[in-house]
Amino acid sequence: MTSYAFIFARGGSKGIPGKNIKPLQGKPLIQYSIEVALQTSGINNVFVSTDDADIAKVSRSNGAIVIDRPIELAQDDSPEWQAWKHAISWVREQYGDFEEFISLPATSPLRSVKDVESAILKRSNIGADICIAITPASRSPYFNMVKQLGNNLIELVNKRTNSISRRQDAPEVFDITTVVYVANVEFIMSHDNIFDGVVTSVVVPRHRAVDIDDMYDFNFAESILNNTFSEGA
Repeated sequence: MTSYAFIFARGGSKGIPGKNIKPLQGKPLIQYSIEVALQTSGINNVFVSTDDADIAKVSRSNGAIVIDRPIELAQDDSPEWQAWKHAISWVREQYGDFEEFISLPATSPLRSVKDVESAILKRSNIGADICIAITPASRSPYFNMVKQLGNNLIELVNKRTNSISRRQDAPEVFDITTVVYVANVEFIMSHDNIFDGVVTSVVVPRHRAVDIDDMYDFNFAESILNNTFSEGA
């Protein structure tokens, strides 16, 4: 099976200007994703889809192949799924057909090679259309998440569990992370949403699931990198 890794990195970050190449512990943020992709067994090529010349330069210097992303697919409200389709079409034209698509967002620099390889193996073993990474959620719709009703009142998101008095008794729930997405190429090209298909997952510990959106996240990731976590933590 031919498997390609993709990193989608726009230049117009609002939360942190220049986020995708901002130095994190001395390395541009995007370099973390490129390095993991290059170290992961079974990945044949690493592509970076970007609209930004500086991101492209850093990506090439770290061993990635750059895809010029159209400006209409690099806006704040541009669906990333469409950028995925564009990248797949570009690679097919330039390198021929391939079977497996692996997305490694630049905003998750703390992922491990193990996380990526586990997702690749899980999708293959299950025969799923896509495998995503999840992490234990800090809050639960079954116990301590509420929604506003529009009349100054609130209620639990999941009312069926009003009888639950302890969080420990609620079903375990997870947050979707941006650590890794592994998908069948044809599934992406013929659908428009992750949950249109058969979805499986791998669980990633919270300290490897940080998604950098603002400086709080950036500083948190830097703090984690300053400490040593065992692989089994």
